[in-house]
Amino acid sequence: MYKELERTLLSTQGMGVLFRLVCLAFLVAVSGKPQKQPKLVEVPVKTGDVVLQTSTSSRSALIRRVSSSPYSHVGLIEVANDGVFVIEAVQPVSRTPWKTWRARGVGGKVTVLRAKELDAEALEKVVSTAKTWLGKPYDARYQWDDDKLYCSELVTKAFEQGAGVTVGTQQQVKSLELSAADLALGPKLGIDPEQTLVTPQSVAVDSHLSLVHTDFASR
Repeated sequence: MYKELERTLLSTQGMGVLFRLVCLAFLVAVSGKPQKQPKLVEVPVKTGDVVLQTSTSSRSALIRRVSSSPYSHVGLIEVANDGVFVIEAVQPVSRTPWKTWRARGVGGKVTVLRAKELDAEALEKVVSTAKTWLGKPYDARYQWDDDKLYCSELVTKAFEQGAGVTVGTQQQVKSLELSAADLALGPKLGIDPEQTLVTPQSVAVDSHLSLVHTDFASR
């Protein structure tokens, strides 16, 4: 269809300027139409569930590569009277509608994990803890402090402070699958190879969590 419109536009070179502009506007409007999203399967979620996806952020590919993982983003589910939301550390920490969050990931794919040994009351405290950080800036330097937060840091600290459970593993940056170019880039981004961080992948494989649903080939 686009090719036919292009040929039509080219064939109007001898016609009036106004007519050619109308054709051009129609071509741009059609070509800029949003792509049809795949139909997403309904997934049963509960407050406190951990959800992971492949984000479309500028650092997504790097995060996945250095952690040997399909995941680059993680958040916490809140099922509330006003809907289902994901508490996530973006810029800033936000309470994002679940459907919006899921559709934002690559292919709408998601993995849902659930704490094995925590009851509903404990999981409510986990989410309540995460919500106290709403509005905090995103930490692009992955520092382990409370001034700013990155996604897996929020999840790990919410479980630690809300329920006394450690989810995810702190790793030194230099222990990740980094190339020489990655290590050279680190200081320019304010990231120290000696510092520790928690990756989405380390949360994904944590033994405190069981698999509820996944659209990925592996957890």
